[in-house]
Amino acid sequence: MIDKPLAYRMRPETLDDFVGQEHLVGKNMPLRIAIENKDISSSIILWGPPGCGKTTLARLISKITDAEFASMSAVSAGKKDVEKAIQRSRLFNRKTILFLDEIHRFNKAQQDYLLPFVENGTLVLIGATTENPSFEVISALLSRSSVFVLNRLEEKDLIKILSRAIESEKGLNNKIKISEENKELIAQLANGDARSVLNILEMAVSMNSGNEILKEDIENSVNKKLKYDKHGEEYYNIISALHKSMRDSDADGAVYWTMRMIEGGEDPKYIIRRMIRFASEDIGNADPRALQVAIGAKQAVEFLGYPECDTALVQTAVYLATAPKSNKIYEAVNRAKEDISKTGNLGVPLHLRNAETKLMKDIGYGKGYQYAHDYEGAKVNQEHLPEELKGHKYYEPTDRGFEKEIRERMKERE
Repeated sequence: MIDKPLAYRMRPETLDDFVGQEHLVGKNMPLRIAIENKDISSSIILWGPPGCGKTTLARLISKITDAEFASMSAVSAGKKDVEKAIQRSRLFNRKTILFLDEIHRFNKAQQDYLLPFVENGTLVLIGATTENPSFEVISALLSRSSVFVLNRLEEKDLIKILSRAIESEKGLNNKIKISEENKELIAQLANGDARSVLNILEMAVSMNSGNEILKEDIENSVNKKLKYDKHGEEYYNIISALHKSMRDSDADGAVYWTMRMIEGGEDPKYIIRRMIRFASEDIGNADPRALQVAIGAKQAVEFLGYPECDTALVQTAVYLATAPKSNKIYEAVNRAKEDISKTGNLGVPLHLRNAETKLMKDIGYGKGYQYAHDYEGAKVNQEHLPEELKGHKYYEPTDRGFEKEIRERMKERE
């Protein structure tokens, strides 16, 4: 008989065996009390990263509350699978928990189909998702469910799970040795994922011919590529973290989040596009060189590609983070957009128009225009906005960086 995987064998049998999520199932926590009192009658959405215990918690809830447990993945399940769970519930006349893993994969029509059976209590739905349920679960189903947020497991939690698997009879039964340093290495490589920590351990054991797990066994048994889902919420969270680190002038944060994107396999052209936009939106004329640096990095990205362009991207992130900041160009764009939206296609003042023909000259094109180079300092005082917008201000520079100089120049014109 083939042994079941270590991660399967080490599934917790009680809430006391469950590691992590103390804010939900720790002693005297409301969810734990409800489970132990068998008071789970409304549906639940468990939202958290991979390997944080969503499936395990759903199974424990079913076991402790003496409910039928129908488990399916939204990736492969359909209406017929849900119908079978409903028929089973009616046949046994017993509370049935429908555990729907990756509920965000169910489309609106499939979620709509579930709704009446959740409402009338035929099924108690426990949905698990790595994505924000506010965006992925229909509002009607969400309003009838309690959402519980599970956190990424901490390194100490993963080491506890690892040690338990080594010592337990249903695990490795103390047949192998591993140093505390190598336990920490496995925990770090597992990246908050309990399933990964056990899979790495099991693979390292299979690669080792002795009775002690060595560092090279661990390194050879894991794919070090970081999780970077280009369609998930975490993707946008990382982009947001990079922008905010640069905006807040935190060079270290900018380096870290840039490297997270690089190590995750993000297209370097996308990273530099975001940085070029940032150079104009958040720095602007406070340091006009920022845009030049970003454009230079774009050329490096196109010429070198990965992995050689990583230093150009990080160099740019650091420059942008430490440059003086101004969003006044961004504000000017929005103010002008707003006026254009309100006033439409206002005519160009006649004195600013070129008189290309005699007729145009006769009706006033170019009349009264002051040619700047004919005046002292090449400075004139004439209106350049449509009459309806006379006096409107769009660009109001700060006193930071090069914008301080621009501000003085603009004052001279007033």
